[in-house]
Amino acid sequence: MAAAVLAATGKRKCAVARVRLITGEAKILVNNRPLQEYFPRELWVRTVMQPLEAVDAKSKFTVLANVYGGGLTGQASAISHGIAKALVTGDETLRPKLRAQGLLTRDSRIKERKKYGQKGARRRFQYSKR
Repeated sequence: MAAAVLAATGKRKCAVARVRLITGEAKILVNNRPLQEYFPRELWVRTVMQPLEAVDAKSKFTVLANVYGGGLTGQASAISHGIAKALVTGDETLRPKLRAQGLLTRDSRIKERKKYGQKGARRRFQYSKR
């Protein structure tokens, strides 16, 4: 039997993750590095594992993720989003379970641009009355 390959793209902030799920041994590689090595904090590892744990598929897939842009928190969430989308492409019955945990929703919050005549996006320069 040939191994099934499921692919999807996940995004969060400025991070973009291309994720491939391959049926077989349970292994997760992020940019050709083991998950624990790429994400040293336990919170990031849990974020990446969340969709697999939600559908009880931790030991069913090898996850290959290429991620770029943003910081490590955004990258972890982007990988999580990509894994959830890839699982749904393989089995549509998983959609309600993943949707209930908010794993299929793309978090569209991004940094607001700095405006001219201001110190930042909303912060003004200090007002001097005299």
